[in-house]
Amino acid sequence: MAMIHVNRGATSLGVFSEEEVREGLRTGRFAPTDIGWREGMATWQPLSQFPELGAVAPAAPPAQIGAGSTSETTAPRSGLPWENRQERGFFNAFVETLVMVLTKPGEAFTAMRREGGLGEPLIYALIGGCAGAVVSFLFSLGLQSIGFFADRHNAVAAMAGLGIGSAAFIVLVPLFIVVGLFIGSAIVHLCLMIVGGANQSFETTFRVLAFSQGSTGPLQMIPICGGFIAGVWALVCNCIGLARAHETDTGRAVLAVFLPLIVCCGGGMLLLFMFGGLALLQHSSSH
Repeated sequence: MAMIHVNRGATSLGVFSEEEVREGLRTGRFAPTDIGWREGMATWQPLSQFPELGAVAPAAPPAQIGAGSTSETTAPRSGLPWENRQERGFFNAFVETLVMVLTKPGEAFTAMRREGGLGEPLIYALIGGCAGAVVSFLFSLGLQSIGFFADRHNAVAAMAGLGIGSAAFIVLVPLFIVVGLFIGSAIVHLCLMIVGGANQSFETTFRVLAFSQGSTGPLQMIPICGGFIAGVWALVCNCIGLARAHETDTGRAVLAVFLPLIVCCGGGMLLLFMFGGLALLQHSSSH
């Protein structure tokens, strides 16, 4: 019989058999909104959604709801597998989260916890982002090095230079990812506030971008076009993730993600027209 891990919010209540959980629901030891996971499940789910437990998971009776209090109308977010890696295991949790974000981003960011600190998503982003960037860099480096062997006199010096450059790149990649995540999240969150879609805190925006970065980063390993694929899919995941996590409409989320690009492109076009106009005026005055 499969054992069921039971959590109440972020607190683990332990591991129980199906019969123990069923009895706990009957006696009130467990609430229908407590979340559970057993081997074979993709994400944590409220106990009320377990097919084998649903029939014995009644709603909380009125006597259990104090005067002036309100009951939860929505199930708590179960969290991505990475957020439950203590039960899943480090490697399995990373792979399951990566697959879930890439193939089912709507479901993934609906399950993602909005709070819980910046550390967990940042570590995830560093693992996925560094792996993809380093492998992609080494692959392109290998292609470039092939040409150096045609000139045997310069081959040793060229390879030495590449080795130093590679070491510097590998050391700096984590720094670029961390700085880029914080700056990018701040800009996107500001844009989300401007368009009226920021229904949660900066932390929620950061977690969305971090899990998107960590999941799409390994796509850079695809030869030739990996960087393009990773960039495009990261934008898609960001748009879907912000909409689900902030519980706003997709249009606002898309606008928030693309607003910095629109502003940059608009500013570039304005500068182009200004310099073009000045050049025409100078040309006209010279004649």
